[in-house]
Amino acid sequence: MESDSKRALLAVVLSGIVLFGWQYFFPSPTYTPQENKVAAANSDSQQSAKSAAENSENKTNSNLISDDQPKVNKTVSNFKLTRNEFTYTLNNFLDVISAQAINSKEVYPDVYGDTETFLYLGSGNDRKRIYFNFKKVSDHNFEIVSNDNKYSGSVSLSKKGELRYSINSQTPFTFEFLNKSEKIELDSFSHYNQYMVYGNELENIAIGDDDEYRGIPVKWFGLDYDYHFFAIVFESKNIVNVRTFGEERGDKEFGTFRLQSSSELMTSLNFKRIFIQKNYDDLLALGDNLNLSVDFGIWEIIAVPILRGLQFFFDIFPNWGVAIILLTIFIRMLTFPLQYKSFKSMKKMQVIQPELTKIRERYKDNPQKMQQETMALFKKAGANPLGGCLPLLLQMPIFFAFYKVLYTSVELVDAPFIFWIKDLSEMDPYYVLPILMSLAMFLNMKLTPSPSADPTQQKIMMFMPLIFGFMMMSLPAGLTLYIFISTVMGMFQQLFVYKRVS
Repeated sequence: MESDSKRALLAVVLSGIVLFGWQYFFPSPTYTPQENKVAAANSDSQQSAKSAAENSENKTNSNLISDDQPKVNKTVSNFKLTRNEFTYTLNNFLDVISAQAINSKEVYPDVYGDTETFLYLGSGNDRKRIYFNFKKVSDHNFEIVSNDNKYSGSVSLSKKGELRYSINSQTPFTFEFLNKSEKIELDSFSHYNQYMVYGNELENIAIGDDDEYRGIPVKWFGLDYDYHFFAIVFESKNIVNVRTFGEERGDKEFGTFRLQSSSELMTSLNFKRIFIQKNYDDLLALGDNLNLSVDFGIWEIIAVPILRGLQFFFDIFPNWGVAIILLTIFIRMLTFPLQYKSFKSMKKMQVIQPELTKIRERYKDNPQKMQQETMALFKKAGANPLGGCLPLLLQMPIFFAFYKVLYTSVELVDAPFIFWIKDLSEMDPYYVLPILMSLAMFLNMKLTPSPSADPTQQKIMMFMPLIFGFMMMSLPAGLTLYIFISTVMGMFQQLFVYKRVS
């Protein structure tokens, strides 16, 4: 039974180590789907695929790509669409030159560094960038006709800030989108630098990764960086092939993302572009499951109510730090019945610890008798060696979900708390919260009876607050605040239970 107790306690400790350690040492989490993934047969075929992709590109005159401009008879001009506070600027190839984010002051492509996204139309391997003429209908609506009169349609800006495209042709065609983006080394792993693809499920692909996916359904795809999202959303799911790879240009690294429609021909293509700060409610209002770009993962069912709780307390006390404190206290009170059983069991184990030590010494040469006497003692005292651990394990999903919300929440960006903490989404610049959290964890461990008499194990456990404090140094201050308040609240609850039980 002692070994069971050790294993249960170790499971709790390892869960915390995995949670923080994985994020710390692997700062760019990506998901690689097993289905539809096509591995290159060898390095030669990979290189030839890259070369073919690069040689087939029609490019603009920016420094990012090259000066290989598609040959047209007319000068390339910029066209501006405005509606309410939203502005998009396009050129004759329907490229987005600049865009105002839906809910922030940021401008595309300033957020992403060097990045461009191109549209190709045609059939088979004859796809190319198409020159369009614009005819103004209103400030937010333009009719478009290709230079060869083969394609026509419209580009309009919605009241929500979505740029909507409708492209039609008498001749069936296929399409291709190509994005080239700078791979930016992030100074904080709370900011992603990746592509996102959503069809039947969300896929994350780090910029520069070498991957290929064939015949997958896609509803939208986009570029995710620094709490912002630039996405292309199709009217309906399309079966496409996706190819990604990385390359170096001087002292910079770039990723290429190529999405091609399948061989099925079409006579119309309808899609929209959005550029938005990743506020969960704003994305939810846009529809098309764009809220999934705020990637809560498997904890979404718990994370969303936690986010709603933060918003509720913020509406009452307009400070996100205060909202974190109040929600943490509320959750600790809500889960107190589980905590009560845990603390009560630990207290009983503490009371019978001297008798357990005597049994181990008396029957150290007779394990079977030792187990029988130990079980009898547990039954007599009403103690359960796992009672202190199982309730903690049941609370782990809440802990992980809270962690995920604070880790991905745009609400904390530039949100001050008090004094030295000017931004809850960034690390504590003076490490005050990590130090306080470590001290609180140390005091909590001194208060908690050890389920083991092994001095080595006890010494290892005493180092856990230091390890956690080290891992929390570079994490968002909002997350450290949550763990600190939760630990302190747990100590008060534990003292309350111990007083009632004793």
